[in-house]
Amino acid sequence: MKRQSKNREADQLRLALRDAKRMVVKIGSRVLVHSNGRPDERRLRALTEGVCALHRAGREVAVVTSGAVGAGMETLGLRTRPNNVPDLQMAAAVGQSRLMAHYDRLFGEQGVHVGQVLLTHDGLKHRERHLNARHTLLNLLRHRIVPIINENDAVAVEEIRFGDNDLLAALVSLLIGADVLILLTTVNGLRAPAGSGGLRRRIPWLPEITAEALALASGKGSALSTGGMASKLQSAKIAVDVGVPVVIADGRQAGVLQEILEGLDRGTLIGREAAGPTASLSNRQRWIAFFHKCDGTLTVDDGARRALIEQGKSLLPIGIRSVEGSFGPGAVVNVRDGEGCLLARGQTAYGSDAIRRIQGRKTAEIAALLGSKDYDEVIHRDNLALLTESKEARE
Repeated sequence: MKRQSKNREADQLRLALRDAKRMVVKIGSRVLVHSNGRPDERRLRALTEGVCALHRAGREVAVVTSGAVGAGMETLGLRTRPNNVPDLQMAAAVGQSRLMAHYDRLFGEQGVHVGQVLLTHDGLKHRERHLNARHTLLNLLRHRIVPIINENDAVAVEEIRFGDNDLLAALVSLLIGADVLILLTTVNGLRAPAGSGGLRRRIPWLPEITAEALALASGKGSALSTGGMASKLQSAKIAVDVGVPVVIADGRQAGVLQEILEGLDRGTLIGREAAGPTASLSNRQRWIAFFHKCDGTLTVDDGARRALIEQGKSLLPIGIRSVEGSFGPGAVVNVRDGEGCLLARGQTAYGSDAIRRIQGRKTAEIAALLGSKDYDEVIHRDNLALLTESKEARE
């Protein structure tokens, strides 16, 4: 009975994709280019035609594309992906224009306009630039223009990179409020051992990303890419946690986009009907929770945990047990309980040195300890994104 229930839920999720209005389609490097990095014209044309068919059907499609570094490698005569940042930036700068030229021509042949959007993690963590990027993407979609999105590899360095376009695609799906995220790669979803002889079976549905699912993922990309199945699952978790279903499928299969959005069983569908604890986060809370690389960690006691999770309160200094990291006021930090469970992410009112001086103390003592009191709270509830459910909700 349990298996039938799960299958029914998966079927309902697939059928709901028929009504998806806005979507993000991420196309991996190995889907787009030959082994030598040269863009695969036939594959590019097939994928472009698929996106255009969705566009003509009235859907809004944002494309997150890899392939710039690979295209640059072919132009520059490089046989292997560079390992150092300057050469990666050079290959991206050369390849991005070539890749975009292909998209512009192929979409143009279908009568569809495209707009290039290059993003960095550093840009999206700043609130004003985050909102500007969101408004630009939504305005492109509103005017029936397909955004072609990539990381700005030509200027990004390790500290401000997304790391791979799987993460970028997941964050874009949050940024624009997508109804579904489709990750196209060169395998037809996640696979698990099917028995002896090394056979592996496709997993058609995952209700959530678990440690067991991550253990099934192997590989870290190729000479032309940075992602792998583990990267896709980790990125999918971000989207699924806020209620955006994810499909990982083989982008080389003809008509795969149309079949997914017709509700057919293709690749691995990830998600469930029941909303998770972060599905109700506001756009600002999503920005805090997912668009920052956290600068530190605050560990809180059981009283603070209950106040945050069960009562929706702010984080006061009296509930803080320890501070990790060095950061200033306005930094985004993780909030964990004594067992290390991640409870929330929040934007702090005080820097790390000040928090260490007031941790475990009452709010009335802040002025005496710091010389002044600008805020009662270390993290106000309006600047806090809860990432776990209350005990009552779990039960």
